[in-house]
Amino acid sequence: MKQVGEVFSDATRRYVLGVLVVTYTFNFIDRQILGILVEPIKRDLGVSDTAMGLLTGLAFAVFYTFMGIPIARIADRANRRNLIAAALAVWSLFTALQGFAQNFIQLLLFRIGVGVGEAGCSPPSHSMLADYYPPERRATALGIYALGIPFGVLFGFFVGGWMEEFFGWRWAFVVVGIPGLLLALLVRFTVKEPLRGMSEAIQPAADAPPAVQPPVKEVIAYLLARRSFIHMAIGGGVTAFVGYGLITFAAAFFTRSHGMSSGELGTYLGLIFGIPGGIGIALGGRLADHFGARDPRWYLWVVAVGLLILIPFALAAFMVQSAVLALLLLVIPVMLGNFYQATTFAQTQTLVSVRMRSVAAAILLFVLNMIGLACGPSVVGILSDWLAPNYGDESLRWALFLCTFANFWAAFHYWRAGVHFPKDRARAEA
Repeated sequence: MKQVGEVFSDATRRYVLGVLVVTYTFNFIDRQILGILVEPIKRDLGVSDTAMGLLTGLAFAVFYTFMGIPIARIADRANRRNLIAAALAVWSLFTALQGFAQNFIQLLLFRIGVGVGEAGCSPPSHSMLADYYPPERRATALGIYALGIPFGVLFGFFVGGWMEEFFGWRWAFVVVGIPGLLLALLVRFTVKEPLRGMSEAIQPAADAPPAVQPPVKEVIAYLLARRSFIHMAIGGGVTAFVGYGLITFAAAFFTRSHGMSSGELGTYLGLIFGIPGGIGIALGGRLADHFGARDPRWYLWVVAVGLLILIPFALAAFMVQSAVLALLLLVIPVMLGNFYQATTFAQTQTLVSVRMRSVAAAILLFVLNMIGLACGPSVVGILSDWLAPNYGDESLRWALFLCTFANFWAAFHYWRAGVHFPKDRARAEA
């Protein structure tokens, strides 16, 4: 093996990270704008909470997660930058097409197209960033990348809420979809593809045979042999279950229980999910790197502590009668509920070899999204419809309240992940 110096400057690293953050922001704008539009779409198309939960969750998640692994397989041997650019163009086009849907089935099909396109974003992005940043800076870098989630929700809710109030829900999809096509060109022609393994500062010699990419089943078997990964994946999935349920139905809850309009909700909820949510992702990654450097168990225990702290604040937010107080109480659960993002993805990358990285990220996303995105909104919608005969418009309040208790389960898994992580990391390093 031969040593390789820094191929790219810090300025190039920062530029690539910045472009990928913007790309991920559009990923979540196009994914989560539906959350602020649940009520107007439901009224216009005449569907139930269950149908809207399936549209926002299961219909998207199934195609998003199942496409993620084969796309990641391609990313571990092909040009990741080109793959991200193509995926961005696909999901942006289908986002805009949702504005032209004339019925629920058409909207469902276009939503599936968004899911298929978005499957090509995070696995290759995680793999690229793992090559740009060394292990000791990886959680921080992936934490910054994950800021695309709250930024996307902020802009999606803000633009979607006000566009719906003044022009209707259809124009909201068109306005957020078109810019992504231009961004795809920027990614394709300005982002540099890094050498695989660059951050570890070693590459095979020029006369060495090409590295063999392990098959997917081998990567799955490898990860299943790491108990820390199993607990991280389940814990992250349950945390995402609560988070996706909240982000999908928060606007509908405040509309029904507190009588707020889509425009003001787009502003307030966008700011809450965007700013405290972004702080939570960045702070969670930073705290994980800080405490994990002293004791690697704290890479995951930081998340467990945050989840336990947020529970009483979340329960109170759904019970108080004041809209202002409910919004203020949501700040803590939104912030602490995002602690898991950076360190979960970063430690997954740490546990695998360079030719497994995109597939490992896709497998993690598969678990997170099948538990979180597929089930979270769907369960909240089903619970709301089930409780409606007894609670009327307040049924959504109680559905969200009940789902909050799943955070106890998630905290348990992150505690167990921390217990097993030092041994699993040592095996990976060996």
